Amino acid sequence: MKITIKDAAQVYLAANVQPDAVLLLTTDDGSNRYSTVGGTCAIGDKFQFVALTDDDPDYAIPVENNLGLRLFTNADTELYLSSGLILDRVFNQLSLRDDSGILDSAVGLITYTAEEKSDLDLKKEMQTLGTRIC
Repeated sequence: MKITIKDAAQVYLAANVQPDAVLLLTTDDGSNRYSTVGGTCAIGDKFQFVALTDDDPDYAIPVENNLGLRLFTNADTELYLSSGLILDRVFNQLSLRDDSGILDSAVGLITYTAEEKSDLDLKKEMQTLGTRIC
């Protein structure tokens, strides 16, 4: 899998992600431990980048990119992606598209170490957000 990161997105990532970070490209639909959004309306159309201080063995599929970032995804996310992946920054939002069109025009970016989040923290966060998502 390959993604092209446009200049505007490159500037944003450089300002918000540590150079030695491990980046994950994953869905933000409640299907994984990094997601706090969920519901049937979010399946396959919400994505996020997660910046970590260490590798996550559940995300072992490398995503080749033009910046040389340590970028990975998993098989569950890969199902929703096709050829021609492009990350850009449009109207102050990260935008992800591929040859099929725009996948998400408001891609999230979260940054944390494993010590900062736990399954319990995410459960509490999802319960709090539960009334605000579909």
